[in-house]
Amino acid sequence: MHINGFTTNEPYEQSKFVPPCHHILVSRIPEGRSARKQPRLVFLIFICIPVSPGNSRMIILTGRNFALWIDQVVPRWIYHIGQNLIICSDMYLLHIEEKKLMETGFSNWLKVCFVPTKSDAKVVAFRKWLKKYSGGQVDWGNGLLPPTPPREQLMDRYWSHVVNCSSCNGAYKGLNALKVALQVFSVAAVAMVAAAKQGKISVAARNTLAVAAVLWFVASKWLSYFYLQMLPLSCL
Repeated sequence: MHINGFTTNEPYEQSKFVPPCHHILVSRIPEGRSARKQPRLVFLIFICIPVSPGNSRMIILTGRNFALWIDQVVPRWIYHIGQNLIICSDMYLLHIEEKKLMETGFSNWLKVCFVPTKSDAKVVAFRKWLKKYSGGQVDWGNGLLPPTPPREQLMDRYWSHVVNCSSCNGAYKGLNALKVALQVFSVAAVAMVAAAKQGKISVAARNTLAVAAVLWFVASKWLSYFYLQMLPLSCL
């Protein structure tokens, strides 16, 4: 460990912290007994930029040297939904942790953080580096943490990400339009079955419309899952 950061090495993973805010992770996927000329690697780069007391901007870059065709098939917004779910699951915990660290004092962080596992080693190393070279915290001057915002604002992903991401924003609008269209088709099919006089439409056609109505409705509900992941919490 030195002023230019630190590195960690594990059997299938290497990581490097590059001050002030870069964390680079390279993971090697075990091959078992297969003999490959080139190991399968997954790359992750986390850039966490302090913006103001209690607020940071996170930029995540990912890559791999295998199965590159997947990126041509799976749209970016699918990945972003998964990443945002992980971030949101930690958001409130990190907010409370920062409050407790401020109350206890950053030099006493071990009193409020329980880090017993091997996977916590990088957290401990970062805290040691921060204490040695930055006094244990980001120097905001006299900056104090803002009051805890409403849940909708703290857990927001729409205004903090979706409106600024071309892939997610396009998917948000497209999924909403498709969801509405499927619901309209479903209602129209039911109405056609109900309005058709007996004998004016065959039993096969009637059954086909009924099945189509159900499938369109189910499909609209399935799309709603992805659509709701992008909505502001205040709309849920």
